[in-house]
Amino acid sequence: MSRIVIIGAGQAGGQAVASLRQLGYKEEIVLFGDEPHLPYQRPFLSKQYLSGEHEEGRIFLRAEKFYSDQNITLRIGERVASIDPSAKQISTDKGEKIDYQDLILATGSRPRILNIPGGDLGGIHYLRTLDDVNEIKPALIEGKKMVIVGGGYIGLEVASVAVTAGMDVTVIETEERILKRVTTSEMSEFYHQLHTERGVKIILNSGVNGFEGKDDSTQLSHVSCKDQVLEADVAIVGIGIIPNVELAQEAQLDCDNGITTDGFCLTSAPNIYAIGDCSNHPNPILKRRLRLESVPNAMDQAKVAASNIVGKEKTYSAVPWFWSDQYDLKLQMVGYSADSDSQVLRGDKGQQKFSIFYLKDNCLVAVDAVNSAREFMAGRKLYGQRFDPIKLADSDIEVKDAVVTP
Repeated sequence: MSRIVIIGAGQAGGQAVASLRQLGYKEEIVLFGDEPHLPYQRPFLSKQYLSGEHEEGRIFLRAEKFYSDQNITLRIGERVASIDPSAKQISTDKGEKIDYQDLILATGSRPRILNIPGGDLGGIHYLRTLDDVNEIKPALIEGKKMVIVGGGYIGLEVASVAVTAGMDVTVIETEERILKRVTTSEMSEFYHQLHTERGVKIILNSGVNGFEGKDDSTQLSHVSCKDQVLEADVAIVGIGIIPNVELAQEAQLDCDNGITTDGFCLTSAPNIYAIGDCSNHPNPILKRRLRLESVPNAMDQAKVAASNIVGKEKTYSAVPWFWSDQYDLKLQMVGYSADSDSQVLRGDKGQQKFSIFYLKDNCLVAVDAVNSAREFMAGRKLYGQRFDPIKLADSDIEVKDAVVTP
């Protein structure tokens, strides 16, 4: 009897079980997840779920009935301890051994920990899981002080929710601008101004030296920075994530900033696939290897792996895209702006409805769109096309009509 085992019950693992059944796979599927929850949509955590806009039930990918109806064996709240590729077998942390015909690693990632004095005080949180947010939500109290360590998308999304809830919010960033690792200086400047106008204080070029508790208390009271000490009732640390590759490494699978795969999502071991945040894969469109931390990537790779398992050969090839919700603004991004040598602004930044098209030799390599869904969709569709920059800058001209035809 054949069996597929999936390790990781996040967005990638949850999509993989659905895709396998949709593609007609009728044998046993076992889904392991170390969190005690059904697969859920992680992006909502720092946005609609933290703010209270969405209740817990709305963030799950599918209801529990789906898994029972589809004969999926859920092993949530359980850990896999090891993989034996030669025996095609996994072992749980309780010593149970389970054979597999195919194995999908959807092990995801975990927060990078800030190892500094006082890091174990109460009131210091990392935002990665549903349980993390359930611990943070009661601390969103009007008038209380929140310090956020890290000026990336997670930190800024939390800042927008917290300051809207009436908290006193300070963001500390080690770089000279927020979002430096992921976007251009122009977009950093726009979001810096957006947050400061809403009341968020942003400290740049400053790290955190330690956390302190009042009178040796076990509860956070102060955050010690490079050249000042800040009062804090709660701190959120968002300094990046680390791919969970330990199981793969111990099984001697090739790893390099993630679990190395080919275009079919196959690892260096036969019948073992890796998808989602933990996967380092080739992108034929961008002509480089990538490890992406995004929902579209997780979903697409899950579908590719499922197709290959059932014998419908498919390669993964997609232009990366992402989004971020802050206040009433939706930022949608496609491609990598760092690949560009010029940029074109469409719309009005003052009206908070605009897009920036990034070009290389006048060919489209990326788009940042703020409250401009049409431009974002056009950018995804026309990625790689050559544009007339003058026409592209004219918002009265449709994006598609700015394409230079051969």
